[in-house]
Amino acid sequence: MAVVEPLVAVGEILKPHGLQGDVKVRSLTDQTRRRFEGLAHCFLWDPGSDRREPCRIVSCRFDGEVPLVRFEGIESPEAARALSGRLIALDRSQALPTPEGSFYPWQLEGARVEMPDGRVVGSFRGVESGGAQDLWIVADQGREHLIPAVAEIVLDVNVAERRIVIDPPEGLLDL
Repeated sequence: MAVVEPLVAVGEILKPHGLQGDVKVRSLTDQTRRRFEGLAHCFLWDPGSDRREPCRIVSCRFDGEVPLVRFEGIESPEAARALSGRLIALDRSQALPTPEGSFYPWQLEGARVEMPDGRVVGSFRGVESGGAQDLWIVADQGREHLIPAVAEIVLDVNVAERRIVIDPPEGLLDL
């Protein structure tokens, strides 16, 4: 059985744009131009079914900061409309380097989450978008804790050691 490389989504196809098969894309990266300029190959990905179709990008231009992408073999608005909702994804190995002190959430999946005294809280599972800030999902023996991703609580993140140190306010882990 072949090992399937994990993917990272860089955009979501919204709708057709124009008459030649271009699609309007919602960027899922904070480095939109850098990510999409020169991108030639990707996967059209449906994460629900994990259906992945390798494809070639024949052009990418921008309407302000919005990428307008054309894929090989997609030459009409009708064909482009069929792609709506699909993700534009790459192998994780193709992710752009993060700025110093930053990381991708998937780089910490399974990382040990502990208190300043070394007591283990659980393991990092992912990020959920919150109202004021992101919430980090920490799993512990069948429970999930939502930890606000703020400097007052998240004291240290060490990607190389796969370790996160948090100092939650009293009662947060009891919720």
